[in-house]
Amino acid sequence: MSTENERRTLLEALAERLPGRGLQGRMLGGGEPVLWIWHPRTNRQTIVFATQSAGGWLFLWSPDGQEDAEDPDVAADTLEKLLSQAA
Repeated sequence: MSTENERRTLLEALAERLPGRGLQGRMLGGGEPVLWIWHPRTNRQTIVFATQSAGGWLFLWSPDGQEDAEDPDVAADTLEKLLSQAA
C-alpha cells in the first residue's frame, strides 16, 4: 500500500470512531489528506495528521497531541477529552 493510501486509511479509521464520541470530522486535502475534527457543543477543533515514524504511524494534532495510529480508539478517546473541554 502506498504512503498516501495508508495515510488515508488510518485517518478514515479514526473518523469512523468520532460520532460515537460526540465529535464530527471531515477529510481535507487530496494527495496528503488531513482530518479536521470538531466538537459541536464546545466548537473546539483541531486538524489531525497521520505521519510515518521510526516505529510505524502516528496521529499528530495541536496542541502537542500524539497517539499511535494503530489504535484509533485511543486517539479518538484522547481527542474527545481535549475537544470537550470548555475553552
